[in-house]
Amino acid sequence: MDLLHLGYALVGVLAVLLAFWSEAIRRVPMSEPLLALSLGVLAGPVLGLIDLRNHDASGLMLEASRILLAISLMAVALRFQLSQYRAVIRPVAVLLAGGMAGMAVVSAGLAWLVLGLPLALALLLGACLTPTDPVLASSVVSGGPAERQLPARLRQFISAESGANDGLAFVFVVFALIAAAHRPAGGQIREAVWGVLGAVLVGVIIGYAAGRAVTSAEAREDVDQGSLLIFAVVLGVAALGVARLLHTDALLAVFVTGLAYNGVIGNESRASEQKLDDALTRYLVLPLFFLLGVEVPWRDWLDLGWLAGVFAVAVLLLRRLPVLVAFKPALGLPWRDVLFLGWFGPIGVSALFYLTYSHANGARDPRLWAAGSLVVALSTLVHGVTATLGRRWYAARSQASRV
Repeated sequence: MDLLHLGYALVGVLAVLLAFWSEAIRRVPMSEPLLALSLGVLAGPVLGLIDLRNHDASGLMLEASRILLAISLMAVALRFQLSQYRAVIRPVAVLLAGGMAGMAVVSAGLAWLVLGLPLALALLLGACLTPTDPVLASSVVSGGPAERQLPARLRQFISAESGANDGLAFVFVVFALIAAAHRPAGGQIREAVWGVLGAVLVGVIIGYAAGRAVTSAEAREDVDQGSLLIFAVVLGVAALGVARLLHTDALLAVFVTGLAYNGVIGNESRASEQKLDDALTRYLVLPLFFLLGVEVPWRDWLDLGWLAGVFAVAVLLLRRLPVLVAFKPALGLPWRDVLFLGWFGPIGVSALFYLTYSHANGARDPRLWAAGSLVVALSTLVHGVTATLGRRWYAARSQASRV
C-alpha cells in the first residue's frame, strides 16, 4: 500500500469531518492539532499502518513546519488592525525583551537538572522550546467562542507575542548552536545580527510594496476578494523564499511583511485577509501534526526514562507562568490576564521547526529530538484539552469582577 497516499486519505477525511463540525469542535475540549496528532499515533505506532523509517521524516518536517509557520504568521499579522497591535506593544516588548530569555533559561535549566543533558545541549533545547506557537495559540484566540469569551486586547497580546517571538527565537537557537554543534562563534554572531536586521528590512520592503500593489489594483477594481485571500498566502511564501535566499531570519521576515502589508492596505481591504486565520491555518496544521503522531519517538522517550515525563510536565508548568508573574508589574496586566497568559503559551510547530533546524545544522544528539518532541506532544494534548475550559474560566472571572 502506498504510505503517502494512505496519509493523504486519512488527513483528508479528518479535514472533511472537521469542516462539517468546525463550530462544535471549538466548543469542546479538543483542538484540531490534537485530533491530527491522535490520528497519526493511531495510524503509526498503534496500528502500524504507516512506517516512515526509510524516509527523511526530519527533512520533511523541517520544510512542512517552515511553510506552515509562514502562512500562520501571515494570518497572525493580519488578524487585527495594525492600530490594535500598537495598543499591546509595551507589554509584548517587555515579554520579548526579558521574558524570552527567562523562558529559555528555565527550560534549559530543567533539561540540565532533570534530564542530565550536557549544558550546551540543554541550552539548545531551551532555545527551541522558548517561542509561543502561533498555530496552537490560534485555536485559543480565534473563532466565535474566543471572540465572545476573551477581550480583544488579550487576544491581540497572544497573537502579537506568538508572531514576534517565533522569529526572535532564531537568535537564541543560533547562539546555542555555537556550543552544541561546535560552530564558529564569529559566523554565528554575524548570522544572528543579519538574521534580525535583514528580516526587518526584507519584511518592510516586501510588505509595503505588496500593500501598495493591492491598493492600486483595488482602486482600478482589478482584483476580487477571493484573489486577495490567495494573495495573502503566496505573499507569506514569497517573503519566506526571499528571506531564505538572503540567509536572514525567514520567520521574522514573514511576520514583518504581514505587519507592513497590514499597515498599507488599511481596514477597508482586510475582510478577505482575516479569513486566512480560520480558512487555512486550521486545516494546514493537520498534516504536520499527523506526521508528528506517526513519527513520535517512543523508544527514545523510553530510553530517557521516567524523568522525561517529569521534564515535560515541569516545562509546561515552570517555563512560562513564573516568568510572567515576575514581570507582572512591568506588564501592567491584572492577575487573571497574567494567569491566563502564563498557562496558554503552547509549544508546537515553532518548536518542531527549531528542533529539526538544529538537527540539520549539526546538532544530531537524539536526546534533543526525543525531549523536545515529548514536550510538543504533551503541550498539544494539555493545551488542546484546556483551551475551552480556560476561556470559560477567564470569562467567568471577568464577569465576577464586574459584579
